[in-house]
Amino acid sequence: MMEKVVLVNPNDEVLGQMEKMQAHENGLLHRAFSVFLFNNQGEMLLQKRASGKYHSPNQWTNACCSHPRLNESYLDAAKRRTKEELGIDCELTEKFHFIYKADVGDGLWEHELDYVFTGNFSGEFDLNAEEVSEIRYVSIPNLEKEINENPEHFTEWFKIIWAEYRNQLN
Repeated sequence: MMEKVVLVNPNDEVLGQMEKMQAHENGLLHRAFSVFLFNNQGEMLLQKRASGKYHSPNQWTNACCSHPRLNESYLDAAKRRTKEELGIDCELTEKFHFIYKADVGDGLWEHELDYVFTGNFSGEFDLNAEEVSEIRYVSIPNLEKEINENPEHFTEWFKIIWAEYRNQLN
């Protein structure tokens, strides 16, 4: 089945649907969400994207990010994909939303109206190997240091969303 994204205007009004790859090739604004998970020590969960991903393979990013389906709420989509990618259920809280555009290479763009959620989780994971090659928790100071020293190790959108997260919640 061809995966579609929901195209929207900046006010989150639905304009239609488009095959995901086509939307990324054309840099069209579409709905998305990002999940930031933290453990009991306040460390952030990072996932390393699987080597078979069509863009940004083998790069570190936040716990989960994807696209809601037509008529699916952002929260329901975030919970669905967190279960599909990481094999977990946890409470998620919406923090903010914003629009960004990022060049992810090979003529592909992420242009997203992104809803950002946070949650806490310290249990066991059941990783989907087609999506995630590994996970790890990192302290915020170490994350900042890694991003500054090796930005190429992280997805473009994660660096943008992390900066917006710090701006919104500080």
